[in-house]
Amino acid sequence: MNFVQPIRDPQMVEAIRQYFKVRNFRNYIFFSLGVYSGLRVSDLLNLKVGQVRGTHIDIVESKTKKRKRFIIHPSIRADLDFFIRDKQDHEYLFQSRQRKKHTGFAGRPIDRSTAYKMLREAADHFGLTDIGTHTMRKTWGYHLYMQDPRNLALLMRMFNHTSETVTLMYLGLTQDLMDSAIRRLKYA
Repeated sequence: MNFVQPIRDPQMVEAIRQYFKVRNFRNYIFFSLGVYSGLRVSDLLNLKVGQVRGTHIDIVESKTKKRKRFIIHPSIRADLDFFIRDKQDHEYLFQSRQRKKHTGFAGRPIDRSTAYKMLREAADHFGLTDIGTHTMRKTWGYHLYMQDPRNLALLMRMFNHTSETVTLMYLGLTQDLMDSAIRRLKYA
């Protein structure tokens, strides 16, 4: 089983954001909100327009059934406001442009496989491997940790992990830390 990794290079995160911004604004907002919120893809896909109109997003996580409240990052606020300007509060934020084949319904959110394909397309464009829908959540956590390792306990809580070891492993930091320790090893 392949594990997805965070995008470790901040310049690559920004390059992917710009890649999406030029090609598809919905996908740009999706990726941007993903790497600035740490939400699971299932929670991103179920967001409604009315939930992102204020300064914070309040949700009940689909996996844990726990309430989560977090601020919308100021760097994406203007683009998010532009994206939702003509949308109704009850609409899904990341609506599919297609009608569902089996039900005929329109206005549903994009599905997980569409989100995966979108991210894989960008990963292929930039030559990245080990990228998937969970990459956005891991990227968010990785950069929060790297900017201030004292955030580990806070990240543990935000991820609902039971130990620091689990969080470090989840973020791909365990291998990074082991590699770094071996590189620093000196005998004389």
